[in-house]
Amino acid sequence: GLDIARSLLAPVHEKYSDISCADFWQFAAVVAIETAGGPHITFRSGRTDATEDECTPDGRLPDATQGEDHLRAIFGRMGFDDTEIVCLSGAHTLGRCHPDRSGFDGPWTADPLKFDNSFFTELLGKTWQVKEGSEPSQFEDEETKELMMLPSDMALTKDEQFRVDVERYANDE
Repeated sequence: GLDIARSLLAPVHEKYSDISCADFWQFAAVVAIETAGGPHITFRSGRTDATEDECTPDGRLPDATQGEDHLRAIFGRMGFDDTEIVCLSGAHTLGRCHPDRSGFDGPWTADPLKFDNSFFTELLGKTWQVKEGSEPSQFEDEETKELMMLPSDMALTKDEQFRVDVERYANDE
């Protein structure tokens, strides 16, 4: 889905091409988080764009069908510890999955345009079941069947170390 966001931002960046693409994307992220009700983030410019040779290859994001060992392997090589992996997973409070992009379908939260801790409160506060007929396999909330979780999200509740942070974030917006 990132290609869609990039294509939407490209004409605006062309108009303001005197700033780096890295700064432009970072500024767009700051604006998006604040617009969604998240905290004020001070924007600092000065990023330079990487050359094609400096970019990491595609395929470095986690496989959402995997569990905690996979999350640690993927994010660990990027320098993330368990707390940071759980915190980053909280970004699922925004947006939804689209079957044409990931194979998964649905929002994680009741208000996918609001930046808050509802990913964590929903993860812990609802009963989740495997969605019948889903391929790849995903979870749905038992009560409404309108919300979804990925297998990698559910791993955050099953792993003892991850769960401590999930509970902390659920209790502290």
